[in-house]
Amino acid sequence: MRHPVSRLRTRALAVGLALAAAALVPAGSAGAADQYEWAALGDSYTAGGFVGTPQPALGDPSRDGCDRTSDAYPGLVERQLDEFPPGKPVHLTNVSCGNATIADIATARQTPISPVQPPAGGWPAVDPQIQRAKLNDQTDVVTIGVGGNSLPFGGMLLKCLELGATPGKSCRDYYTTPPEGEESIQDKLARVQDEYIQMLAKVHEAAPNAKVITVGYPAVLPEDGSTCNRASLTELSWIKHADIDWLRDDVLKPLNSTIQRVTSFFGDRYVDVYSSSVGHDACQPADTKWVEGICGNAADYWPTKLAGTALNCGLVNKRVTLVHPNGEGHANTAVHVERAVRIALLDH
Repeated sequence: MRHPVSRLRTRALAVGLALAAAALVPAGSAGAADQYEWAALGDSYTAGGFVGTPQPALGDPSRDGCDRTSDAYPGLVERQLDEFPPGKPVHLTNVSCGNATIADIATARQTPISPVQPPAGGWPAVDPQIQRAKLNDQTDVVTIGVGGNSLPFGGMLLKCLELGATPGKSCRDYYTTPPEGEESIQDKLARVQDEYIQMLAKVHEAAPNAKVITVGYPAVLPEDGSTCNRASLTELSWIKHADIDWLRDDVLKPLNSTIQRVTSFFGDRYVDVYSSSVGHDACQPADTKWVEGICGNAADYWPTKLAGTALNCGLVNKRVTLVHPNGEGHANTAVHVERAVRIALLDH
């Protein structure tokens, strides 16, 4: 079985928290709305990309190129909250978008890059997510999963792939003593911290009464880089083992620590999904991994080739997944986010 937690355990958790909420929230509170308002903001680790069916559906004129899917964690949590409401119904507004940066949450217009049926001329730009979600003083909960694209982690991964195929080259060296025009990893993380502070300030300004929950990144990389098969595109391919260890200890873990530190500064709640996902990284067997590798299993609508590169996952009968969570990964995140949302709603 490939389920991160049993359905029975998940249901027991949901029921227990729902009953606790019903007991603690006074019935008929003055001025109480008929439903809670929850806004989900974030990047592809929130949107889903290739997990489940596209939302909106393929062919729907309202598609925006953000690659939200039915089985990403916001949808999974929404279904649990529908089945076991925390006192009253919860209405989800999900505006997460693949490739979103921290700036795209609060201040910048994003141009989506979905490879799935793009319109002629490409996808039009979309407003910052706090505008698209219509955050206001009636918003009860905001969840945010963002930060990786601001490094950018995906770009760094591709650089590590490139340098991994070159003898004597290291992406650790490239990013610790970078060439002209490239930020060092220390500068990248410092910039991300500043951007995250500004973003959370904007979210609180837009939704002054909301409980804000940030979501960290899972353990996409193994605890020991040498366990990866450099001949396998379904893992991390030709990235050097030492660079995998560096990416884990000097990039991914510090990124999560930065998000957690800024979240705590604002008095918000941080959801750690890293700890529970250790041992389910991209280099694990197919029935164990919660994160697909460079190439991996994805829905049929997802591409087999990465535009602008020589990467062709069709050669191994896979699709381009570029180290993103699969269904099991989103199910694990959903358990932790659902708990955080229910706890946040106890105060409303």
